[in-house]
Amino acid sequence: MNPIASHFSPQTMQRFQHELNKYPTDQKQSAVIACLAILQDENGFVTAEQEKALAAVLEMPYMAVHEVFTFYNMFNQKPVGQFKINVCTNLPCQLRGGQQALEHLCHQLDIEVGETTADGKFTLQPGECMGACADAPVLLVN
Repeated sequence: MNPIASHFSPQTMQRFQHELNKYPTDQKQSAVIACLAILQDENGFVTAEQEKALAAVLEMPYMAVHEVFTFYNMFNQKPVGQFKINVCTNLPCQLRGGQQALEHLCHQLDIEVGETTADGKFTLQPGECMGACADAPVLLVN
């Protein structure tokens, strides 16, 4: 393992290794989603520093880790509320009232998009396609 692996606890490294063992040694990058999920599970969110350290562990470019991390809305870049609400902002949802739904939630929760309520219960975020265009508009909770 890369020396930067010391950035993670021995327990985290053990969990990473469990995932890495599922792939040939020259295909470590295949474990990126599982390893990001481990960090998310342990911390509730993943920092840029953790992304960089994970890239070193998986021997892949930081930007490749970051692309995966930012593609999936299940990963958090900062602490979020107990309930994370993602409202689809893609065109099919927008054409069927997605923007109005997002604005309604902002009003009801008294927060702006990307914010968390004062009590820490709800975080409201825009989201990309959730694969249910026929049922638009769509939102996903947690």
